[in-house]
Amino acid sequence: MMGNSIYNQLVPQDNNQMIKKLIEFKKGFSGNPQEMIQQMLNSGRISQAQINQYTQQANQIMKQFGSLLK
Repeated sequence: MMGNSIYNQLVPQDNNQMIKKLIEFKKGFSGNPQEMIQQMLNSGRISQAQINQYTQQANQIMKQFGSLLK
């Protein structure tokens, strides 16, 4: 997890600050995330193993903060 820049931006801050940063990110994000991931995979910028790892991390975050991020 230490190599993940999003993770490094959020930790070791408290949970409230982390939630605020995630909400800000969500508000500022535009585009189709699935298409972006597929393009990165097709171009070799990321591997399927990385996608799996980051998906698992995202699912853990969503379990922790689920309803607050909607």
